[in-house]
Amino acid sequence: MNNTIINPADCYQHISESPNNCHLIDVRTPGEFEQIHATQAKLFPLDSLQPNQVLDEIKHKPGDTLYILCHSGARAQKAQSKFKSAGHENVIVVDGGTQAWDTANLPVIKSERKVISLQRQVQISAGVLITLGVILSLIHPLFIAISAFVGCGLIFAGLTNTCGMAILLAKMPWNKPKSPVKNCACSIN
Repeated sequence: MNNTIINPADCYQHISESPNNCHLIDVRTPGEFEQIHATQAKLFPLDSLQPNQVLDEIKHKPGDTLYILCHSGARAQKAQSKFKSAGHENVIVVDGGTQAWDTANLPVIKSERKVISLQRQVQISAGVLITLGVILSLIHPLFIAISAFVGCGLIFAGLTNTCGMAILLAKMPWNKPKSPVKNCACSIN
């Protein structure tokens, strides 16, 4: 395939028609995955993604297609780059991620446990830190450095599409699943 992006409905159709030659991986955090994920998706978080290990684990064969999704697409594109850098070409991002998959009424597994999305956690944390820096600067002017540091971090995140705060927050206990999420594929002959 020459395309590097596919819409969720076409992806679902390809996986349904060729389940042995198509694989769907989700690169979000375990907490996000536990909250909602496509029924066929296997979890491989971006922060620990090892392309060759993933392909071994899903029993990927030459010629198979690997579809990647995240919440909305940004992390899936980073994962796609990792796979391509490792020499794997047939890697396609699901446009719009899990959000678009669910909106298209494709099959998902949902949990009752609610987790604030990683993007919103970053926004809340950045807002709190900036506000705290401004308030503390009334006590001592050097505390404004907190706000400046967070502001520079946001600029860096916008320019590079890499957010250190998101990476840190993804490792927090509330972003881990309560029940273990396993990567497995089972079949009954």
